Amino acid sequence: MNNLVLRRLRYALSLRETDMVKIFAFADYEIKPGAISDLLKKELEDGYVECTDIVLERFLDGFITHKRGVKEGAGPYQPSTETVRLNNNIILKKLRIALELHETDMLDIMKKADFTFSKSELSAFFRSRNHRNYKPCGDQMMRNFLMGVCEKYRPGEDKKAT
Repeated sequence: MNNLVLRRLRYALSLRETDMVKIFAFADYEIKPGAISDLLKKELEDGYVECTDIVLERFLDGFITHKRGVKEGAGPYQPSTETVRLNNNIILKKLRIALELHETDMLDIMKKADFTFSKSELSAFFRSRNHRNYKPCGDQMMRNFLMGVCEKYRPGEDKKAT
């Protein structure tokens, strides 16, 4: 799933490999363009490399900084010290922050992917894990959200290739 997230974001936002290298650099992660190509390949392609949670988290953290700028008064990037496995809820939250999406924006994105959702269902994804109304974000929801992002930023183009 991590490779799919990278592929879809690259496609939706028209990111070149050099852009992605810069985004990784914001999160203090050095990666070569050739390594990015391998992360963007599909599972059955030669040279495919699985995108680990650490790599995707660094990309998303760098993406937040790339889109929103460095926080005023913030020191150098500090990677998460928690050993929590990256999940769809965290990915969704980081994308929401980076793209500065409000609830209505996210619902519109889901509508673009022909996936209807209520505000309360959406807010359940952003709650604390131990909150009684917390809901895990499934892979189908994440795929639909990424398809909606593609439709929002690249409307009318064929998304089957991503």
